Amino acid sequence: MPDSTSPSSSYDTIIIGGGHNGLVCANYLARAGKKVAVLERRHIVGGAAVTEDIADGFRASIYSYLMSLLHPRIINDFNLRKHGLEILPCSDMVSPLGGEDYILFSDNMAKTQASFSRFSKKDAAIYPEFDAYLNDAANIVRKLLWETPVDPSKRNWKTFRDSASLLWRNRKIGNKMYRIVDMMTMSAYDFLSEWFEDDRIMAVIAYYASIGTFAGPKSPGSAYVIMHHVMGEHEGAGGWGFVKGGMGKITEALASYGRENGVDIITNAEIAEINVSGNEVRSVVTTDGRDFSAPVIASNLSAKAMYLNLIDHKHLPDEVLREIKGYRTMSTAFKMNVACERPPQYSMLPKLRADGVLGNFDYPTYMHIAPDIDYLERAYDDAKYGWYSNEPFMTPVCPTIVDDTLAPPGKHVVNFFGGHAPYTLKDGDWKNEKEQFKKNIFKQIETYAPGFSNDVIEAQLLVAPDIEANVGLPMGHIFHGELSPDQLFFQRPVSGYADYRTPIKGLYVCGSSMHPGGGVSGIPGHNAAREILRDQRKWFS
Repeated sequence: MPDSTSPSSSYDTIIIGGGHNGLVCANYLARAGKKVAVLERRHIVGGAAVTEDIADGFRASIYSYLMSLLHPRIINDFNLRKHGLEILPCSDMVSPLGGEDYILFSDNMAKTQASFSRFSKKDAAIYPEFDAYLNDAANIVRKLLWETPVDPSKRNWKTFRDSASLLWRNRKIGNKMYRIVDMMTMSAYDFLSEWFEDDRIMAVIAYYASIGTFAGPKSPGSAYVIMHHVMGEHEGAGGWGFVKGGMGKITEALASYGRENGVDIITNAEIAEINVSGNEVRSVVTTDGRDFSAPVIASNLSAKAMYLNLIDHKHLPDEVLREIKGYRTMSTAFKMNVACERPPQYSMLPKLRADGVLGNFDYPTYMHIAPDIDYLERAYDDAKYGWYSNEPFMTPVCPTIVDDTLAPPGKHVVNFFGGHAPYTLKDGDWKNEKEQFKKNIFKQIETYAPGFSNDVIEAQLLVAPDIEANVGLPMGHIFHGELSPDQLFFQRPVSGYADYRTPIKGLYVCGSSMHPGGGVSGIPGHNAAREILRDQRKWFS
């Protein structure tokens, strides 16, 4: 429920942006006894984790659409279940291959192997070893998620101490670090080719490398993005699950905890400027002229937007401006939210049901449409040369199979997320091309689920410029910037300021532009709050 007014204009900390990381940061600071305000541009908090109407009686997770990365620590620290968070299961992932054929990808090793074995006995046999290898690598990165990146260029005692402490805490990684280096530099295809021989099986895993990124499975460094998507520690199909009431219930629960602990949440408060004096933050000014002062300001906006749009450039080093201008945020993701009479009736549904592989589910709530590696690469090729995909890859999910709160009885909501649809079209304009791209999407859906268009009541298509305009994701990028080696850890978002701090005293960045990157995890917000509290102890000791 939104707030629109504030009882005060002076705080210990002001958070710019009421997305999930901003709320997480605010809640940790409030729990530490700070007086905190969250200023949100829109009429509701939530950022990209919101549930809103798409048609009469239909509500949908408009941007983010499945829960995986929200860390159990965040859930437990703020008792989010008490505040309304309820996680629902989704089915095993199914990838249709045309006609009645499909591949099943499950948490259950035997089920996945049985599905893979239909295409390659060798790939089925080696899959357990691959899964152990990938999870071993993911466990390494999971430990690093909570670390504050050090600046290896500094030559002072504090940096030496922090670096030594980081190395000691993670000393057991040893030569396993080579696995991370491989994944950060290799393409998904090259990495998977070392394990598997069948392109259809490789596509099941390589699919994750294309989600939200301007890359194909054969792009160098795309292997790392696979791991980013499997790092969630929630129990479910590959760590994925639905949130009852949609993804907005996550941020509603975070906001509820915040209000209970004294956080002022102020909506309709778009920030025009961050005031700086003597290299220290002083206040923020909204576009309607309100002034909110605090010695600490943490921005949940894109770091690029904050540095370039909200701060007078005279307060920033030239090197920071140069690097942030080059920080890559080009997005090719799209989202389509559909209200429908019934979910897609895939050609393989009768066989899927007859095979009995979905357990308690009668319908596959979680799908990937990308039958082989070349399909994924062709979708990227179209975008690489400045146009939208003729045959886009996509993830259809149907939460209303398990959640009866989002649609009228007997009706359904289906979310489609995929790519590629570049932020900028070469020799074209989205105002003129959006309807044609929607036709491309439906054409691909109907390749596997004939006649689905006849069941559609309303279809809301959002391409990258829409996503940027609506919720401020830079160029529509779901991670606030590419997950590439030069934009990770101590170089995210700019070298020298990857520790959630900025060149300006009291100004921090707490959103997905920072380590460990995007996804609804809450970890950047947690880590930023920790560094803010560390600095305050230092300032006032």
